[in-house]
Amino acid sequence: MPRNHALMPEQDWLTPQEVAAITKLAVQTLANHRAKKVGIPYTKLTDGRAGRVRYRRIDVERYLSGRLVA
Repeated sequence: MPRNHALMPEQDWLTPQEVAAITKLAVQTLANHRAKKVGIPYTKLTDGRAGRVRYRRIDVERYLSGRLVA
């Protein structure tokens, strides 16, 4: 996952807790998706297993719109 730290002030970034509230997915489900490399794209702000994770709002919206059932 590329790190775009320089872009962060220009974009609307969300924590895993905020994404969980929006998507109705558990925070642990989001973590499982990251481990499996599926789901919503994310950025890690710090290295390591406990690195801080952020999601772009636009990616969350795209994820949700792609899950619509007609």
